[in-house]
Amino acid sequence: MTRRNDPIEALIDLMARLPGLGPRSARRAVLYLIRKRAQLLQPLAEAMMAVAQSARECLNCGNVGTTEICDICEDTRRANGLLCVVEDVSDLWAMERSGVFKGRYHVLGGTLSALEGVGPEDLRIPGLIHRLEAEEITEVILALNATIDGQTTAHYIADQLEGRVLLSTLAQGVPIGGELDYLDDGTISAALNARKAF
Repeated sequence: MTRRNDPIEALIDLMARLPGLGPRSARRAVLYLIRKRAQLLQPLAEAMMAVAQSARECLNCGNVGTTEICDICEDTRRANGLLCVVEDVSDLWAMERSGVFKGRYHVLGGTLSALEGVGPEDLRIPGLIHRLEAEEITEVILALNATIDGQTTAHYIADQLEGRVLLSTLAQGVPIGGELDYLDDGTISAALNARKAF
């Protein structure tokens, strides 16, 4: 057994804090990295140091990048009046992976939560309201998760923006390739209520 102040144990402890990794998975990952020191461990350490020094949040939308204003906000082709509001940067990146949305984003930094003490002042809602006028936004798409907190946040934002701009939300229901037998009652209900002509 190794000592607790051992750098290998310290790395295992840090890796175990990552989402999806527990102590056993972290230990396996660290042992693999040590075996592949030249190919993986050293480049990973250098990349992590570079990110630690250069990563920052976009001052405009909250995206993560290496400049004060991210590439999406700088892209003049995206200044088309569409603004997609998401909870977190991971949601923004998921939308970008699809390659469908060609507007700009606004990252709230979470959702309203009475249980966790997160109020409107803790999110980037004031910045969202400011952007409506500054960027001549014509439509706000509320792309928040279909959770209680996500929907509470969407309703709050809708109340704040009512009458100022066209508001829309993502469709909810049966996913492509989904089988009804495997869906929960809420998803089936949302899909049925949002049905369209065939």
